[in-house]
Formats: sequence, C-alpha cells, structure tokens
Amino acid sequence: MNKVILMGRLTRDPEMRYSQDMAIARFSLAVDRRFKKQGDTVTADFFNCTAFGKQGEFVEKYLKQGTKVLVTGRIQNDNYTNKDGQKVYSVQVIVEEIEFAESKNTSTGGTGYAQDMPGGERIEPTAPGDDFMNINPKFDKDLPFGD
Repeated sequence: MNKVILMGRLTRDPEMRYSQDMAIARFSLAVDRRFKKQGDTVTADFFNCTAFGKQGEFVEKYLKQGTKVLVTGRIQNDNYTNKDGQKVYSVQVIVEEIEFAESKNTSTGGTGYAQDMPGGERIEPTAPGDDFMNINPKFDKDLPFGD
C-alpha cells in the first residue's frame, strides 16, 4: 500500500500548467516536525506535491502561499540521470485528495470564529455553501437525533 497523509502550509504560490485540457498544479508543502532532536535546527520537512485534474483546478482557484491544507495521496519516485550522467533521486507526492485545514479568516489573520464562549470555548461560523442548512425549530422533534 502506498498512502501518505500530510498537513502543512504551501511554501509558495502553486505553479500551474495545462496538458491535454487537464490542470496540473505543483506546489511545495512545509510540514512541521512533531518532535525535535536536541541541537537540531530543522523544524519542518518540505514535500513537493503535484495535483492533476479537478484537484489541480481546486489548487489553482483557492490555494496560495501560506494556506494550510490536508493532503492525502501517494508517493512517487522521479529518479533520472542528468546531462552529466549523474543519477538524481527525487520523490514527490501525487495528490489524490486535498482539503483546507483552517478557516479563511484564520489564515488571513482573523480569529475565524463567530463568537468566543465563556471558558475559552469557541464556535466556528457556518459558511455559505458548506452543505449545512438551518432547520426550523418546529421540526426538531421529528429529527432522529433530537432531544
């Protein structure tokens, strides 16, 4: 099985190109290391990612440098011999799924929350188009998960 799950931030705006009417997006993802060895100055790993088709179009439309995303995909070797005859080893992540890992307000410096509740609890806003709908309270008793 070849499956990878990464959460990190884009290190730069995606590079886009099109091949046979298919979007191809390339970007680099900085993923923070969970644990740091003493004396180690490296705190993140950087992964080259490529998204094709609909995922590529999503990347082009919505992602930019600094956006935090969750990526699932597979690892692919891109080894080749350069013009000097030296073998070059390279690995990239082929994106199968990609999602936002924080709200837009949070990534742009806002709190991303509609309201701070007592005790530090926060309630996130419901954004238009998030597939949730408001239900009239008079129908609450008919819902299978109601009180």
